[in-house]
Amino acid sequence: MRPKFATLAAAACLALNLFTMSAAPAAPLNLPALGEAEGDEFSIDDEKKVGDQIMSQILPDPAVIDDPVLYQYLMSIFGPLHQAALKLGNISPEQEEKLAWQPFLVDDTEFNAFALPGGYMGVNLGLIAQADTRDEMASVLGHELSHITQRHIARSMVANKHQSIVSMAAMLIGLLASVKSKNGDVPMAVIQGSQAAAATAQLTFSRQMETEADTFGQEVMTEAGFSPSGMADMFGKLETVSRLNDSNQYPWLRSHPLTIERIAAARLRAREGAPQDPAKSHITEHSLMKARARALMDTSDVALRRMQGQARLNAPLTDAERLGILYGGALASMELRDFPSAQTMLAKADEVMAQHAALVAQQENAPPLPPAPPAQVVVTPHVYPIEPEVAHDFALLRVEGAVAKHSAPEIVAAVDALGNDRSRPGTMARANGAIARAAARDPSAGAALQQCVESLQTWVAERPRDVLAWTLLSQCAEPLGQKLRAIRAEAEAHAAQGDLMGAIDRLRAGQKLTRTGRVDFVEASIIDARLRELEAIRRQLIKDNHGRDPNQP
Repeated sequence: MRPKFATLAAAACLALNLFTMSAAPAAPLNLPALGEAEGDEFSIDDEKKVGDQIMSQILPDPAVIDDPVLYQYLMSIFGPLHQAALKLGNISPEQEEKLAWQPFLVDDTEFNAFALPGGYMGVNLGLIAQADTRDEMASVLGHELSHITQRHIARSMVANKHQSIVSMAAMLIGLLASVKSKNGDVPMAVIQGSQAAAATAQLTFSRQMETEADTFGQEVMTEAGFSPSGMADMFGKLETVSRLNDSNQYPWLRSHPLTIERIAAARLRAREGAPQDPAKSHITEHSLMKARARALMDTSDVALRRMQGQARLNAPLTDAERLGILYGGALASMELRDFPSAQTMLAKADEVMAQHAALVAQQENAPPLPPAPPAQVVVTPHVYPIEPEVAHDFALLRVEGAVAKHSAPEIVAAVDALGNDRSRPGTMARANGAIARAAARDPSAGAALQQCVESLQTWVAERPRDVLAWTLLSQCAEPLGQKLRAIRAEAEAHAAQGDLMGAIDRLRAGQKLTRTGRVDFVEASIIDARLRELEAIRRQLIKDNHGRDPNQP
């Protein structure tokens, strides 16, 4: 299957390389010490502006997805890494205040993650699907996070004193725009050819950056509670792939070339670190998220039926593996609209979890064994409880199935089973359920829609950059006849993506609606004020870009 985001992701991966390779001097450049003034030539404010412009081009791309369940899992890894970097002093107060620290999911099968200016990080579904443990995922995210915290892009600017920040940003934005066109391979070929010599000249510089990212990344992941062996395990996997030829599925390997020294250093640091408590490994939850990533990144009938078939086999597996396969099989069945099979697999998962809980209880209540001669000691594997997140993930999956089935009674039952869940996935699942009930003409859907409008309004007030929440708020308000609220929410979704013109257009539509009759004057006044604010921001951006509209490619 051809990666859906290959050209755009490749261009994004060039963000660091563009700054590194352009206008490179013939002689090797000495890397400045951390915190030296040279890095200030590309200030944090500059980095934020460039990053925000890049993201305004990337976020509207349909290959950038917001799956609340997978995104929450991603944040359960990225969040502790970010906090650990803060605790270790790797992030300055100015960086923490001004940069986004925002990962995003990319619908691509390739094993990859990439850092961008401004504190943004792209994470391919292929990385989640192919990482064997969350510790391996943490090693990649910690490495990319360290590229951001150590300001490698800013430090690369030292090699480009004769090229302005504006021209650098324009080059990158132009590249991102061009690769989304039909001729996306052309600029890639030009860059790879014309910059080959400059890349060679900067090779030592890049290796030092990679070594720094390894060192800081492994320290950060250990501080965050992940096993330091995750990076060594990941390097071992990539080393094997490198020997066997990765068939273009591992771009992270090509942009982060392994050396014997890097592998040895990671293994040494892993031995020096404290072992992780197996009870905190989240092995079952990771198994579920691997399956979810696989189902979302390849929705072909062949791939989905393969996942169904795996769930029907009785191969000898651990409970974590079995639950992951059942979760993936149920999700695949829902995508195929084979709801009876999905229900069977969900029931089997309940059975596996109940049996596992019984084993844990039996183990905890068992009397201690009498002493035995050393030759007769039999070591029984300890059975750890399944993480509570797993039951939550299955509950959310049941809501997905009921929504896909358009069954109002099943939606009500599945949403009720979520209880008082106020997590992001739970909040979005409730909204999707209410919207589906309205579409199915459920007479009691209005009350559910109003509850979702109120909860989503509170949510976006605290998280104004949540595009999905604004979108669902619009979709919940529309059937209730709250047209101004729906239009404003739609506008805010555009604004959160960086699409100022789209936001301004919707707000103008809202203003026009206010002239037609009775309206909510509170919403009308908010629309007027927000329109003035966004128009002022757009005028300033055009001024900063020397007359060029930043929303135009």
